[in-house]
Amino acid sequence: MSFATRTTTTLLRPSRLLITSASRTTPITGRLFSSTAVSMVRISEAIKKDHDDLREAHRRILDATTHDEKVRWRNQFTWELARHSIGEELVVYPAFEEHLENGKAMADHDRAEHQTVKEELAKFENLDPEDPKFSSTLDNLWANLDKHMADEEANDMPALDSALGSEAHSDKLVRSFSRTKKFLPTHSHPNAPDQPPFETAVGLLAAPIDHIRDLFRKFPEDAKTGELPP
Repeated sequence: MSFATRTTTTLLRPSRLLITSASRTTPITGRLFSSTAVSMVRISEAIKKDHDDLREAHRRILDATTHDEKVRWRNQFTWELARHSIGEELVVYPAFEEHLENGKAMADHDRAEHQTVKEELAKFENLDPEDPKFSSTLDNLWANLDKHMADEEANDMPALDSALGSEAHSDKLVRSFSRTKKFLPTHSHPNAPDQPPFETAVGLLAAPIDHIRDLFRKFPEDAKTGELPP
C-alpha cells in the first residue's frame, strides 16, 4: 500500500441480519462494516460527497411512486442529514475558527443555518407521506438546506482547504469528520447544544437511542436485501 493510500472502516446504518440454521431463520441486530482502500481526499471533497448523498435522497423522495418508497427515502434523508450536520458542527466549524481569519463569524453563521434546518427536519422526519404537510415541510427544509450547501461549497470549504494547505492536513480533518459521524445521533435534536464540548456529550447520550430507533425504521437497502420488516 502506498503512503498516500490507507484502509478505512466505514460504518453503515444499523441493519437486521439473518442467521439460518437447520430448524429456523433468526433475525439478529448488528452493525455492518465495509473495508475499502481510498486515496487521500480534501475536506471540501468529503463535504461535497455528503451533500451529493443528500441531494440524491431528496430526489428519490420526490421521484418515489409508492408510499413505502417515500418512507424509506425519508428515513435515509433524515439519517444522512442528522449525522452530517452535527459532524460539521463538531469537526469542521471549529476548524473554521482555528484556521480562518473570519472563521468565528463563518462558523456562527453556519450554525444558525443548521438550527433552522434541524427544526425543519424535526418536523419532517416522522411525517407520513400522505400527510398534507409532508410536501410543504420537505420543500421548506430543502430550500434552506440547498442554499446552505451551495454557500459552503462555493465559499466556506474552498477557504478552509486553502488555509489547511497540504493534502495531508486536509485528509486528517476528513478522517476526524468520518470517525465522528459514526457515534452521532441519527435524528434531529434541535434543542441540543450546537458547539463542543456540550454538543459532544449530548450527542453521545442521544446516539444509542437513535440507533435503536433506526432498527425499527425502513430504509431503501432493506427492500433490496429482503430483510424481514421490523
